[in-house]
Amino acid sequence: MSDFLAAFGLLLALEGLFFAAFPAAARHLLYEASQSPAVRMRRVGLVVAVLGIALLWTIRGSGLL
Repeated sequence: MSDFLAAFGLLLALEGLFFAAFPAAARHLLYEASQSPAVRMRRVGLVVAVLGIALLWTIRGSGLL
């Protein structure tokens, strides 16, 4: 559970830094996302989730973390 909370904290920190450093780009990306079809959003979400799981599996399996 502590790994999950640490990962969630890192996610919030990175997202906050992105919004603070590049507010116009963040606003544009949010607008583009709101105009995208639901099917595209699902596909992108699934691809990103699979990539994240593969990265974690690779790192955890190699003993780096």
